Amino acid sequence: MNKKQNGITNWLKMFFGFFMVLIYLGMAVVMALNLMQWSNTPQWTAIRWLIAIVLGAYGLFRCYREINGDHSYGMRIQDDNEDEEYTTYMDRLKKIEEENDEKK
Repeated sequence: MNKKQNGITNWLKMFFGFFMVLIYLGMAVVMALNLMQWSNTPQWTAIRWLIAIVLGAYGLFRCYREINGDHSYGMRIQDDNEDEEYTTYMDRLKKIEEENDEKK
């Protein structure tokens, strides 16, 4: 994969990651505010709040990972050098930028 494709792929992964963060946090708000008009029995209220807390926590975790730059989701970068150890996309981009700075 050339550098242009790699950049587009990273941008798409970042966009999809933040899109999913919005989905998770949005659904947490929908559940917390009972916008679906679920029954207000104690059982359904507890279930609704449990779902809201889980979605909110996972949304914040995904947001942290996206901001941190770790949107590789367990996939390793395919390089010409197969002996290279696992790196995140952001680590690889930093390494490429450092190599470009050294060449200038």
